[in-house]
Amino acid sequence: SSSSSSLHYLIAEPNGGNLTMRTIRQSHSLTILAIAVATRAGHSSANRGWARFPPPNFQRVQSLRPNININSSAISDKINHIPASIISLSIRGGSSTSANEDECPTEDDDDADEMRRQKREEYEKLVKYRTEQQMLYQLRSTYLTEMLASRGVPLPTIMSVSTADGEKPPEKVDWDCALSTDDDPKSCLYSFDAEPDTKVVAPLGTDQWISLSALNRLRRTDPTKVEPMWHSRYSILQSWFSDESEFSMLQHVGAKGFFVSSVLLDGGNGMVLRSLLVLSVLSALVLLMPLLEFIVGRIIVSAPFWAQWPTWGRVARAGFPLKLLIGQMAWKAVASCFSKFENEVREYIVDLECEILESSVPVTVGLGSEEIMDEEDFDEYDDEYDDEY
Repeated sequence: SSSSSSLHYLIAEPNGGNLTMRTIRQSHSLTILAIAVATRAGHSSANRGWARFPPPNFQRVQSLRPNININSSAISDKINHIPASIISLSIRGGSSTSANEDECPTEDDDDADEMRRQKREEYEKLVKYRTEQQMLYQLRSTYLTEMLASRGVPLPTIMSVSTADGEKPPEKVDWDCALSTDDDPKSCLYSFDAEPDTKVVAPLGTDQWISLSALNRLRRTDPTKVEPMWHSRYSILQSWFSDESEFSMLQHVGAKGFFVSSVLLDGGNGMVLRSLLVLSVLSALVLLMPLLEFIVGRIIVSAPFWAQWPTWGRVARAGFPLKLLIGQMAWKAVASCFSKFENEVREYIVDLECEILESSVPVTVGLGSEEIMDEEDFDEYDDEYDDEY
């Protein structure tokens, strides 16, 4: 156009994307140009599905613009007179840089999240492994303690340190002894009915009887099952079979019972009996050594023995590892035989201890009961005897 007060400019409409030609005043040309560029950039980024149009030809616009000087104050004064439709184009378009940053995280953020997740998984695996190892160590320690305690090593066990919830530890208690007969049979916690003409014992003031022989045999074979007979209310082992207890039955067994119970069976947790058996076996071998030498010599020079040379000759010419293995197997066989021999001797001594208890423990209740005098009663009886004689 030849008019100096107007300017032709291309503006992109947001609803259709078509380029239209509008005539505006030359005083607003700079402002309108900035708004149009912002509107074009905003709508092209916000509406990704729309067709992308080529940018306006600024050279054509510059060629159409007359050479005029525009004062910035004039633009600021007349900025309020810009049509609202043109301003709405810039506001509605806007910039999408921050929105894209929020909606589409960068690769660095993804890598950081993945690294944090891997570190958390590794830490959880490490904590789980350490917890399992700690539990295994505790279980192994408990198992070894139980095994050593079963072999006589003085170590605390689960049964010795555990008490039921809300219950008191077992208390020491005195005992009553009665005689079970055909006329007056007694029940037994171990075998239901006690054998006739045998003694039964029970905690003082109760009728929970058990055969004296069965009780002694049970404490020698499996002592953990003794106190549960009375629901772990009484400390039977410490009260009735301990030398330090005032209610101990062993104070009635005499010298023979002391040697059998305290020396052979309890001495060194069974080491005294085992040592005596080893000495006995060695003594028997020494005494029989001449006979054994004669028998071995006759076997070595015999023809049947050398007839088997192809068989045992291979072992004689074998290397040291095979000989060591054969020696270990022979030692295990000898140790097994000795263990069986020791168990047989121990059972015999336990039976002997039961007979001593049956004959020495006094009957305090029922038929054949005897009054057990304490030290004061014995002194009074001694004074009365002295006065009479």
